Amino acid sequence: MNKNPKSLIFMKRIIGLIIFIFLAASCQRQESGVLHMADQQIENELIPITRQASEAPPAPEGTIEKTAVSKKIIKDGRMGIQVSDLDQSKAVIESLVKKHEGYYASESLSNTDYESSWQLKIRIPSGKFEAFISDVESGEGEILYKEIQSRDVTDQFIDLESRLDTKRNYLARYNELLKKAKDVKEILEIQEKIRILEEEIDSTTGRLKYLSNQVDYSTLDLTLSKQKDYKFKPEHRSKFFERLKFSLSRGWFGFVNFILFLIKLWPFWIIIALIYYSWKKYKRRRNS
Repeated sequence: MNKNPKSLIFMKRIIGLIIFIFLAASCQRQESGVLHMADQQIENELIPITRQASEAPPAPEGTIEKTAVSKKIIKDGRMGIQVSDLDQSKAVIESLVKKHEGYYASESLSNTDYESSWQLKIRIPSGKFEAFISDVESGEGEILYKEIQSRDVTDQFIDLESRLDTKRNYLARYNELLKKAKDVKEILEIQEKIRILEEEIDSTTGRLKYLSNQVDYSTLDLTLSKQKDYKFKPEHRSKFFERLKFSLSRGWFGFVNFILFLIKLWPFWIIIALIYYSWKKYKRRRNS
């Protein structure tokens, strides 16, 4: 039996429409596949800077693995020295700071009845830090306390540099994807990814600069103090007649305030007077 030509035409159109929809969906998946892959890799490999992992994330293609990394050591410490001449000792420390090419990060003077002291935060190039400490110890004064610490931050350097390289490679990938984006939605999504990566790169770079500065310059918190001989300082008091006049005036003002307070209670005085009058009247009637 022959089929109706109209039915055949209709079936062909349906089949053609299905094939067209399938091809369009395949193209759409192919266009967004690269972006989805990049997003998945970003989520799996990019870790926030504040999290210090024991192992660095796998590096993408093009990243050069660092086989030899010099040790990164941060040295800092604190010292307290009791001296007999505070100004002269401060001048000696200033000459030692200049000699070792350092600088003051901060300095403050404290002066009490018992002692005078300088609190100094000194930054010295790490290669000259031990020599500076030795020169300070050989100077005049009694060392009250001394504490020197060293911290190895090599792993943090390697980790941060690895993350920085990874983020820069992904940034380059997203810039390439941005050139290939075809619609506004993809462009906005990629631009947002680029913005986040740029912020993380700036933050990681700042962290590396901070650590480099701590490694290059060691910090010493130095306190120079001088004990004072206690001197009795009698409290200054006014003359007797001045204090007498003050006491009389205070007493008068207190009396006036008391009178004014009693006057403010006039409604209660009226009530008390009425109660007293009624009680007296009742007592007279009862007696009679």
